[in-house]
Amino acid sequence: QVQLVESGGGLVQAGGSLRLSCAASGRTFSNYALGWFRQAPGKERDIVAAITRSGGTTYYPDSVKGRFTVSRDNANNTVYLQMNRLKPEDTAVYYCAARPVTNSDNYYTRRLLYDYWGQGTQVTVTS
Repeated sequence: QVQLVESGGGLVQAGGSLRLSCAASGRTFSNYALGWFRQAPGKERDIVAAITRSGGTTYYPDSVKGRFTVSRDNANNTVYLQMNRLKPEDTAVYYCAARPVTNSDNYYTRRLLYDYWGQGTQVTVTS
């Protein structure tokens, strides 16, 4: 299995930027498709970015498209989420997630398809 640890959350004003990191340990990092999710109080945990095991293809929902960028460094077992032009509605706990993948290079957007999760990092955007 793989262990995931997020970092980089914090308090930022609207319009600002943050970069989240998720460091992985355990099995071969490049064998996992990765995702970033967020969960605000009282709401569902929703996808904000997904990336294939190779890093060649990414996915973003409309709510963050053009503002968030996901990338991965397979040599250093880390996935990043660059968040620009942040809005108060981006306030949530952000989680990275991993799904083992063999013989494909797909991304995954459904929460239930991911097997491993980090503990989350809080992002708070003030107006």
